[in-house]
Amino acid sequence: MYNTFFKRKREYILTKNFSYIGILSLVFAMFIWASSFIALKTAINDLEPYTVIFLRMLLASLCFVYFIKDFIKYDFSKSDIKYIILLAFFEPCLYFIFEAKAIQLTTASQVGMITSLMPIITAIAAGYFLKEIISKQLVIGSLIALCGAVWLSLQAVSSVSAPNPILGNFFELLAMVCGAGYTIVARYLSEKYSALFITAIQVFIGTIFFFPFFLYEYTTTDLNFTTNAILCVVYLGVVVTLGGYGLYNYALTKIEASKAAVFIYLIPVFTLILAYLLLDEKLSITEFIACITILFGVFISETPLKKILKFINRK
Repeated sequence: MYNTFFKRKREYILTKNFSYIGILSLVFAMFIWASSFIALKTAINDLEPYTVIFLRMLLASLCFVYFIKDFIKYDFSKSDIKYIILLAFFEPCLYFIFEAKAIQLTTASQVGMITSLMPIITAIAAGYFLKEIISKQLVIGSLIALCGAVWLSLQAVSSVSAPNPILGNFFELLAMVCGAGYTIVARYLSEKYSALFITAIQVFIGTIFFFPFFLYEYTTTDLNFTTNAILCVVYLGVVVTLGGYGLYNYALTKIEASKAAVFIYLIPVFTLILAYLLLDEKLSITEFIACITILFGVFISETPLKKILKFINRK
């Protein structure tokens, strides 16, 4: 009897810890993805966008070559192959096509802000395709965070580096739709395949897909391989692709897709801070308040209602 009790207690603690690990993984993934907008914006000042994306995918692929012998041990079904292709089609293929255009037309801050729309899209898709329960608390928290994101968007000021913000933001919205599709498919595949494999198959397919784009830019434009551009490409290929996607895919094995997507609201916050520090994009007091609103929405969405009420009653 006592052994059973302690066994259940241990399983509860492990499950609880795993959820915290999942949340921590998501926070780091969001920070890394936010930094990718800064790195991409910097790199395309000297290189063409699809050249940057191809080199990024190529570098990431080289990092996964060592693990190929482990990947071929998987038993792939026809259905799995279909979903793997669909995963890569959503992201990185279509996702980066839209995001590359977006980053050329709008600021890094605005691109980061548009990402806050992804959780709503993902939550709806997860409810429909994965039959995940969408709680009122999740909806309320998402709406609060969305209001904060809209507030941030209204405060954004266009600059010379953003020739067509409206069109750029529209392309980023399309990228978010692709990101939501990717999240749903990745959640499904994560039940059978490791986060490492899911990340690897994305970059392998992405390298092949963007190679023709790279050849076209290489033969038609003058590419300027500056030190800054090369460092940004290396950062995008190694840290962002491996670290960001690896952490996110790992988190999807611990947290439901609809809940994981809420953390996307952190990207605008991180992007604004990084853009201010690295690209000299200014932040107003109003934008800081909007950032706090986003964080509050994420807190409401992810913290159990019983814990919130218990905390309030203590006060």
